[in-house]
Amino acid sequence: MDGTEQLHEAQSPASPASQDAVLVEVTRGGRVESVHRGHAVVCDASGRVVWSLGDPGAVIYPRSSCKMIQALPLIESGAADAAGLGPQELALACASHQGAAIHSDPISRWLAAQGLSDEDYRCGPETPRDIPTRDALIRAHGAARQIHNNCSGKHAGFLTLNRHIGGGPDYEAPDHPVQQAIRQAFEEVTGEPSPFYGIDGCAAPNFATTMTGLARAMARFAAARPEGSTREKAMVRLREAMAAHPELVAGEGRACTELMRAMDGVAIKTGAEGVFTAILPGQQLGVAVKITDGTTRASECAIAAILVRLGVLDPAAPAAVKRMTPVLTNRRGMEVGAIRPAAALLG
Repeated sequence: MDGTEQLHEAQSPASPASQDAVLVEVTRGGRVESVHRGHAVVCDASGRVVWSLGDPGAVIYPRSSCKMIQALPLIESGAADAAGLGPQELALACASHQGAAIHSDPISRWLAAQGLSDEDYRCGPETPRDIPTRDALIRAHGAARQIHNNCSGKHAGFLTLNRHIGGGPDYEAPDHPVQQAIRQAFEEVTGEPSPFYGIDGCAAPNFATTMTGLARAMARFAAARPEGSTREKAMVRLREAMAAHPELVAGEGRACTELMRAMDGVAIKTGAEGVFTAILPGQQLGVAVKITDGTTRASECAIAAILVRLGVLDPAAPAAVKRMTPVLTNRRGMEVGAIRPAAALLG
């Protein structure tokens, strides 16, 4: 049964039947012009929902917000240590990066050290999202490569795991041992079976879960102890790598990078179609956000507001202001409106 067939047998992601809530408002002339609806869940170390808006049971695709879960088998299998991977490589395994040299160069070295190259990827080429890198590639009459794909770090992790276990070349196939190991880890940390999967932009399967399942997984990352089980140790390594190298997880000017720099030890990760997750080790809390219409401006506003609500982000920090309460201007530079969290999100 493929992912499409499974989808027809289960609740669709963030379906209209889900009771979403207004999370973000867009104003103009002092009035609310439009709203973004969605779901937000905070779980504690026990997996209990301690706060929510919308429907905690809404089933979603976590998209790239779950890359740290997808990286668990890389460490737990021993593949990461066998390949000599350090915090930078682990951060890149969790990244949705810009394709700048700071991202592609270390990933290229990572692959080369294992006798692998761009041709071994199954993620597809992507024009670099980093503008200077993109422009330099155009001027040189170069072509986009798979190493420029924003998921190339995650796929380098897949390739490393695959080489370690001796799997076939189609490591992105849902029935491949690499993806089966990821599915097992995903279901274990979310605490529930995944009802279906979809194929992500980078060709790998993306396993669905509930909002609570995703927040529960992040809480388990937050509560993991360095002296704990093999899984806990892997979780600690990944969350610490992300927090220590925010520039590798996303890139300059990106929300993940700037917001992590404004906090102490908190790891956050965006995903396509309005998803965001956060790992708060100090509070042992996990956060999941999904904007129903898939809008990035709304997911960034919502996650920033929740991080402020939970006391880990200073609302006056430039990175917080930029995402949580940005001013809207017209083409003459006049202030005409704003984006703001809904009152229920602020508490």
